[in-house]
Amino acid sequence: MENIHTYNFEGKRALIRVDFNVPIDKETGKITDDTRIRAAAPTILHVLKNGGSVVLMSHFGRPKNGPEAAFSLQQIVAHTAEVLGTSVHFVADCIGEKALTASQNLKAGEVLLLENVRFYSEETAGDVNFAKALSKNGNVYINDAFGTAHRAHASTAVIAQFFPNDKFFGYLIEAEIKSVDKVLNSTEKPLTAIVGGAKVSSKIAIIQQLLNKVDNLIVGGGMAFTFVKAMGGEVGNSLIEDDFIPMAQDILKEAKEKGVNLYIPTDAVIADKFDNEANRKVCNIGEIPAGWMGLDCGPETTTACRAIIAASKLILWNGPMGVFEMENFQQGTKDIAYAIVEATEKGAFSLIGGGDSVAAINKFHLADKVSYVSTGGGAMLEYLEGIELPGIKAILED
Repeated sequence: MENIHTYNFEGKRALIRVDFNVPIDKETGKITDDTRIRAAAPTILHVLKNGGSVVLMSHFGRPKNGPEAAFSLQQIVAHTAEVLGTSVHFVADCIGEKALTASQNLKAGEVLLLENVRFYSEETAGDVNFAKALSKNGNVYINDAFGTAHRAHASTAVIAQFFPNDKFFGYLIEAEIKSVDKVLNSTEKPLTAIVGGAKVSSKIAIIQQLLNKVDNLIVGGGMAFTFVKAMGGEVGNSLIEDDFIPMAQDILKEAKEKGVNLYIPTDAVIADKFDNEANRKVCNIGEIPAGWMGLDCGPETTTACRAIIAASKLILWNGPMGVFEMENFQQGTKDIAYAIVEATEKGAFSLIGGGDSVAAINKFHLADKVSYVSTGGGAMLEYLEGIELPGIKAILED
């Protein structure tokens, strides 16, 4: 099977599915985080360097009724050109005569960005005819949009069938798969997973999968309080999911049976309201008084977590330890981030994945100090859970 390293791009039009769904400041029109564009650049530049032209397709936001100026990819053309160091043509459609003419007229070394594929409802419906129309814009297909690989959409999965011998992953997806596989399938020990975030309900599947792999599982963020309550603690007004208390009890039991060190925070920074300027204090996490809520883990917890992380060879971080968006409740998440950086410096492999963890590592300017930062939130979670991703499967199928 051909791959991006061996394929001859001379005279070819590479139709590349990228994930350029980047945040834009509505007032200034400026991109506030171009991580996804920069992550796709190596694949694009490889094709150009090797004699091909590039046709880029992406979604942008969630338009509901066809074309909307607020969701037009034209807004990112200039910035994309700046990142790539070359001019980028744009066409105000992704299928049909206008798009086809623009893509067929491309010369070697040129880049064309198609309009938002989600301006057509057929995209998210996974419509075969729409996928076929998209496919006419190139003669080789590259999927480099890991962030949407878990969607069976026309441009991410269905389209691959029209390139039976000319389809493969870009550098970004290759790196994503390699990094997750390294964490899940390596024989190096100990493997530590830090799973945080607001709700345990959204992380049940990943926790159950990780219990079969990890040596240490650190639970943090709002989801920790469901575990604390499951252990008989008092959590005041902290975020709780009563329906998942039995599930939390099952996980505690399963971890013990499998010899996994399941670490639940022992202290918390609590507040009398959900506000950065709220009154706050530190207390035992199972003794939070009524009217108070836990918004960060406490110093005793971070000290214990740092020791676990420091002794680890492989580290997966998915989800913050507290409400890190508020300055007064970010210390726990910040301490974990720096502990991961220190472990990485000493030779551990660290994978950061999931929207909030990525936002945190970027907020503290540490992205370049860990081994790998995933661009796919939901996709990475599903991959970790062992779910077959349509966008990955479509490339691997004969």
